[in-house]
Amino acid sequence: MSESVKKIGNMKVRVISSNELSLKNKIISSRDVEMDRRATAAVQSAIDKAKICQKPIAKYDVETKRAFVEYADGSIKYVD
Repeated sequence: MSESVKKIGNMKVRVISSNELSLKNKIISSRDVEMDRRATAAVQSAIDKAKICQKPIAKYDVETKRAFVEYADGSIKYVD
């Protein structure tokens, strides 16, 4: 499991990968795990709603490290 500390302004945030959920429960509280689950579900719900309403969806390509917008017809436009 990879873990890193990122500094945002004067705050430090510990980032834990979601590869191994069993170890994640030992590092963060059960409330935080529940909050992560609910946040993930909320984002997925918003994406599903945008697809149904045929709205464009902003995404990020990890391989090319570029943001893009995916339209309802399947076309993609990279953001510069």
